[in-house]
Amino acid sequence: MRRAFAGVVVVGLALAGCEQDETKPNYEYAPDMVSSVPYDSFSPNPNTPDGKTLLVPAKGTVPRGFQPLHLAAGPEEAERAGAQLKNPYPASPEVVARGRTAFQRYCSPCHGSEGLGDGTVTARFPVPPSLVAEHARGLPDGRIFHIITHGQGLMPAHGSQVAPEDRWKVVHYLRTLQDPARTARKDTP
Repeated sequence: MRRAFAGVVVVGLALAGCEQDETKPNYEYAPDMVSSVPYDSFSPNPNTPDGKTLLVPAKGTVPRGFQPLHLAAGPEEAERAGAQLKNPYPASPEVVARGRTAFQRYCSPCHGSEGLGDGTVTARFPVPPSLVAEHARGLPDGRIFHIITHGQGLMPAHGSQVAPEDRWKVVHYLRTLQDPARTARKDTP
């Protein structure tokens, strides 16, 4: 008997909320959810411990899909990167094509489309080194990745502009530019 009565009450409440007259408002359940106070992302918030709406991530957390690079800027760290970091992407036509796109977008303004250091900005800035020179050919992949990430000399860091996977793919593309057989084929008429 009690169950039947409870069922009738629930069905009655449900039907009461389905008013067909659109000029009358329906019954409001949990009105606090409708009129809650939203806080803008960068506004103060009295409900949090530090008084900010955006909270600092918990210590030691890493965003999903992010691979931290535990190397700082500097020549010693670049040397260590050359010894420790290996390119995680195998060379393939797709990888090299993506590396070429990223190179043309981020590197060619200074280094030129062929990596010779003759980019369009060299008229106003110091000429960058050639990326096909013997010294650049001898750099390990990890060191080139580190240089792109943290910069070197007058070259600024590009770690915030170029995604890590694109930096590795740029390294593959650089290796195709540095290939002596490619250079010989290009010079042949």
